[in-house]
Amino acid sequence: MSSTKPRVLIEDWLPVAELGIESRRERGAASALPPLSFLHIWWARRPLVASAAVALAGVLPAWSDELAETFPDAAELQNEAAYRRWLLHLVGIWGDPVYGRKVIDAANAAGVKLEGNGYGYKQAFRNPIPRKDIDLLHAVLIHTWGKLPMLADPTAGGGSIPWAASRLGLPVVANDLNGVAASVLKAGVEIPATKGLDLVPELEKWGQVLVKRVESRLKEYFPLQGGESVIAYIWANAIPCPRTGRSVPLLPDKWLRKTTGKEAAVRMLTEYDGVALPEPIFEVVLGRDVDKTDASTGTTARGKAISPYDNLVIDGDCIKKAAQVGQMKQVLYAVAIRKPSGERTFRAPNQIDLDAIAAAEAKYAEVKDLWIATGILPSEAIPDLIPKHEIRPYGFTYWTDMFTRRQALVQGVFVEEFASLEAEVREALGEDATDVLFQLALMQGKALNWNSRMSSWDVSRQKMRSVFDRHDFSFKWTFAEFEGARALFSWCLNQLTDAYGGIARLLDETGVSLADVNNRLPRQVTILQGSGASLALPDGVVTHVCMDPPYYDNVMYAELADYFYVWERRTLGRLVPDYFHDDLTDKDNEAVANIARFLTMGKRRQELADLDYETKMTSIFAECRRVLASDGVLSVMFTHKKANAWDTLGMGLLQAGFTIETSWPVNTETAVGLNIRALNSAQSTIMLVCRKREDREGVAKVYLDDIEQDVRRAARDAAMRFQHDGIEGVDLLLSTYGPTLSVISQSWPVYSSTPDEDGRDELLRPEEALALAREEIVELRRSRLVGKAAKVDTLTDFVLLAWDTFAAREFPFDTARLLALAVGGLDVDDLERAKVVSKSSGKVILLTPSERVRRGSDSHAPGVRPEAASFDYIIDAVDTALYIAEHDGMPAAKRFLDKHGYTNDAGFISTLRGLVNAMPRAKAKGEWVVPEAGNLDTLCTLYFPDVPLPEATDVATLVEDKPEALFEME
Repeated sequence: MSSTKPRVLIEDWLPVAELGIESRRERGAASALPPLSFLHIWWARRPLVASAAVALAGVLPAWSDELAETFPDAAELQNEAAYRRWLLHLVGIWGDPVYGRKVIDAANAAGVKLEGNGYGYKQAFRNPIPRKDIDLLHAVLIHTWGKLPMLADPTAGGGSIPWAASRLGLPVVANDLNGVAASVLKAGVEIPATKGLDLVPELEKWGQVLVKRVESRLKEYFPLQGGESVIAYIWANAIPCPRTGRSVPLLPDKWLRKTTGKEAAVRMLTEYDGVALPEPIFEVVLGRDVDKTDASTGTTARGKAISPYDNLVIDGDCIKKAAQVGQMKQVLYAVAIRKPSGERTFRAPNQIDLDAIAAAEAKYAEVKDLWIATGILPSEAIPDLIPKHEIRPYGFTYWTDMFTRRQALVQGVFVEEFASLEAEVREALGEDATDVLFQLALMQGKALNWNSRMSSWDVSRQKMRSVFDRHDFSFKWTFAEFEGARALFSWCLNQLTDAYGGIARLLDETGVSLADVNNRLPRQVTILQGSGASLALPDGVVTHVCMDPPYYDNVMYAELADYFYVWERRTLGRLVPDYFHDDLTDKDNEAVANIARFLTMGKRRQELADLDYETKMTSIFAECRRVLASDGVLSVMFTHKKANAWDTLGMGLLQAGFTIETSWPVNTETAVGLNIRALNSAQSTIMLVCRKREDREGVAKVYLDDIEQDVRRAARDAAMRFQHDGIEGVDLLLSTYGPTLSVISQSWPVYSSTPDEDGRDELLRPEEALALAREEIVELRRSRLVGKAAKVDTLTDFVLLAWDTFAAREFPFDTARLLALAVGGLDVDDLERAKVVSKSSGKVILLTPSERVRRGSDSHAPGVRPEAASFDYIIDAVDTALYIAEHDGMPAAKRFLDKHGYTNDAGFISTLRGLVNAMPRAKAKGEWVVPEAGNLDTLCTLYFPDVPLPEATDVATLVEDKPEALFEME
């Protein structure tokens, strides 16, 4: 071994730009995602390329002359540049993604269609690493550590990190508390690592047996008519009109397809030959017969409904009450079909469809009690959920309520047939049977995600959406049903074999020996199910704990996973009962900030949820410290825009005994359209690199005042470095958090400069130091925007920095509050009184110039005042000029500017320069996305020619929905 505590590569370098481009490339097209993404849904999976790079860079030694001398025949190790190129090669980056991205951007700008993908090589995860590289990698690692280093992920979730490490032959331990996640780890990492493609023929054989048996039992409930095949049955939830008692289908609109020349919609009839119908009937209209106005008119919006019988409102509480007392019904209003000719079209439901539904409902009523008694159907009730998940007001009491009776019948038949197949598979396959059965059981997860009252019809893409097209339970007014006999499980089997086969192929092709192609690279994978705070591992056996922990309150994994858990207990639970020993997932020990666990605590619920998250993360990090070797490394991938999340995570690391050595921001998230940017999601994952902290007993107490300048310097240096790598906005703020926490951790314990209420020293909360980092970024970004370091005024600074940070009119209240403090000690109430922003349900909205107009007694307050003699804040003068330009024309705006002398006013001109640099300059179909940006453009062009105008982006189409496949991965 070359050193007792080797310095690792990630402490010196990580290819931030290359990994960012490749991560976005990996996730940029739903059809080209890694196969691991399609095996079973899990939320917040990291890109494989980033996972591989961090896993490797945390065990590879930093380059040294000694390393080159030890391996004189390895050209990859002879100098630092070659060594860094080798890391890129090992993670599959076989070209220059930075150059490739420039080529693609230039071609797009010129309207040129490139041959190939523009990069000159496949996505990184698709490139199998040759055996000679892996043999050299293992030799270097054994030289460094004395043996192949073990990597552990205590919160492994969807498995990106352990899969990427296992692919390169590193010993891996992957753990997750959640039984569904542990099952995904076993199916997606352990089984393909040991069995590879050898399992595929048996999966196909026994999968076909299972599919045929399910089909034979269900086909009478899904009759085919006239040689057609059914793409989807399209339903609406319906309630009785509170005044007439007649059925009101809850339709946001009546569209089925909007493609020009191929339009399709339904027409709702409430009477026939002048006679009122007890419930509406539907006709499908196609092409020119579609009345677009009627098709765009629905019966529900913003949680309320309109009765088609008296055109009066049915309020949201009335809808929920009807659902809760069992009066919400489901109405089939269209069927998407493919004709024998292959044409895709729609038809109205007919009596054959309705009779089949009635027969399925009768069969379900016949078997329901028996199935519940014998464990075929879930009987578990839906527990308390956080508000954004809460669906019980719409009549969902039990998990089976998320399905129509026909859909529940389909799932129950699958569970029953799977159970009956188990003995046959075991008799035929012996020790391989469990692995085959395990993979086949995953078909159920796919079916659950694509066939319930929470799945829906995507009019724009002409296909079904999955239940989890978002990271929550969202009630659907209308929903779509798969053809459950012939289509659903045959599709699920194809998805399974494609996904498993893809995963296994990537593994089998990596590390193939040219001398012996049948010599599969040996892989050691251990899957654990349990708390990350109590790992079944001895002390000090892990070299690299590489983890992607739960992100505070981003995703409530256990709440979402219950949807699968209650059903998969009946299938996967037969094979791994320890993973499914409770009725529902373990929420008490889950490390997330879940306010649902503290709903009875009133206003303290968020505080208690934060404390609970911090306590659990501290315990997990303490366990990581226990299993980590003394010379080992902890790397933590974290993505969150809220300061509270970073405060609690940072405190957990500090209290558990770690120092943060360095950090790297990698832009891993895909933004689909400008609306995703408007969500202000953090697009960068911050990689924190940590070591065990040495004992500092006997050292004098350190206070924040003692290290304040170090904190400010670290934040500014990081921001200046990372903005050159294309890190901007919220992500630039986040990029400074790692260096800030690093300064604190090196001196820990650090005490606040302000004592507690009893005058005693109080441990520093990381948020106090993060506030200093934000102040530095504000100064840095202001200088960049206006071209000099001069401060304008607090309100103007806030507007400039808000546009620069969020690039959107709406952003979260928490980050608005922190930014307001950073720009000059403001709070959001100050900004609201100044008519700069409005507040709305956890959000802050920048007001338009028209919304900022002051009248009457408010004429001297901050805001837009066309008749004002002077302005205390430059942003008020700018918005007034924009308001006049919009309502009275540019000549009137020029007279206003001349009257106040603003055409030569340095502060006014600096503010204009800052706004045109900060505000999104994007057009959609020729219209400015932010109207002020267009007025600013004209104003500067006409009257301020010295203000340079950045090029505007022409956005052809704003994507309204993120492809659900991306959410499958996340």
